Amino acid sequence: MTDLLFRTDPYQAEAEAVVVAHTPEGAIVLDRTVFYPTGGGQPGDSGHLLWQDKALPIATTVKLGPEKVGLVAAIPAEMPAVGAMVRQVLDWPRRHRHMRVHTALHLLSVVIPLPVTGGQITAEKGRLDFAMPDAPQDMQAVEDALNRLIDSDLPVTESWISEEELLANPGLVKTMSVMPPMGAGRVRLVRIGHATRQVDLQPCGGTHVARTSEIGRVALGKVENKGRQNRRVSLSLVE
Repeated sequence: MTDLLFRTDPYQAEAEAVVVAHTPEGAIVLDRTVFYPTGGGQPGDSGHLLWQDKALPIATTVKLGPEKVGLVAAIPAEMPAVGAMVRQVLDWPRRHRHMRVHTALHLLSVVIPLPVTGGQITAEKGRLDFAMPDAPQDMQAVEDALNRLIDSDLPVTESWISEEELLANPGLVKTMSVMPPMGAGRVRLVRIGHATRQVDLQPCGGTHVARTSEIGRVALGKVENKGRQNRRVSLSLVE
């Protein structure tokens, strides 16, 4: 099991940890990590491991199980030995942009309230695929509504429910093709808004900004036709 530090503080960019294993494929397993593993459309984090006088660049991070994470080196090089104490350092600018894009996509699913069939996040842009027979007639109005929500400076918080509670409330799940992270007995809910103005609540294991204003302005791209009932809507960070 890996202590997933990014769950309690997605803004923590560095931490000490102990190497507990190397996988046969060459991933490094730590007892605790700030590195988010690829999942839910969000890329795995990159950065560096530092120990003694050595440094190892990390290209990405992968899931090895519901609560187990592996760091994948960017180059063939000496790895820290099992039992070694290391300092892990995120590529923070890249992670923070992932957080901004991810939260913006949650808001996109608010201004386009249709079932989501897929999604992807990068450090520059993101996209959601919707079960949408026809594109919105006025995409500028959609973009304006999205940026108004961002400018509202709404809080982004989390809570937890059991997997049984989620299965009993299927309406919480907006994605048709990807189920939220399960297998640990509980599911994380990400809420945007507060008691007097909650705009979104959905299961999500990814990292998010603390307030919507931190996203900055976004721009929507051209709606792409991905099938008879499927449309892709992309957004990019403007600032």
